[in-house]
Amino acid sequence: MATGLAGFLAIWATVLVPQLIVQRARFGRIVPWRVARTAAILCYACLALAVVFLPLPGPGTRAVAQGIQLVPFQWIHDVRTHAAGPGLLDLVTTTPFEQMALNVVLFVPFGIIARVLWRRGLIGTMLLGFACSLAIEVTQLTANWGTAPFQYRIFDVDDLITNTSGAVLGWIAGALYLALRSAVRAESGRSERVHLTEAR
Repeated sequence: MATGLAGFLAIWATVLVPQLIVQRARFGRIVPWRVARTAAILCYACLALAVVFLPLPGPGTRAVAQGIQLVPFQWIHDVRTHAAGPGLLDLVTTTPFEQMALNVVLFVPFGIIARVLWRRGLIGTMLLGFACSLAIEVTQLTANWGTAPFQYRIFDVDDLITNTSGAVLGWIAGALYLALRSAVRAESGRSERVHLTEAR
């Protein structure tokens, strides 16, 4: 995470000044929400890539014993196997469950960005989330396209499912936010019209 944050700060410092210059030339002023939007997307991308690919294999690191996992929802069996007991707390504190939850949460911001900023529909967001997840899994399968000495992360079909599910949940959250914002603006507009009518 620290490496991802450092990468974000370095990239944002590089693009910030050109972005401000372009905004000044295009709009005649600095648009804060556009600056914040760029920063949010860059920060998310850097942190997500850091979580997915780091740490890189170093001295003493071994290749994964199983390179490919193609059984859907294998994580459910793994949770039951690793759980210390039958209780809910025992299940949700296992490493397989935490990894599954992280994979879902990792793509929730992606779905929000796709809905709120890119104005993508549900199916489009689902396909984008799946495509990005597939690209990550293939990169892991090929040992970062041959740049790593060996495969150190598993190609897991469950990651495709959970990542795509996270993107869908993010899209729903983004859609709810837009609907709420629209309702608030509509109510604000009605209140202003009532005040104007009463003033007359």
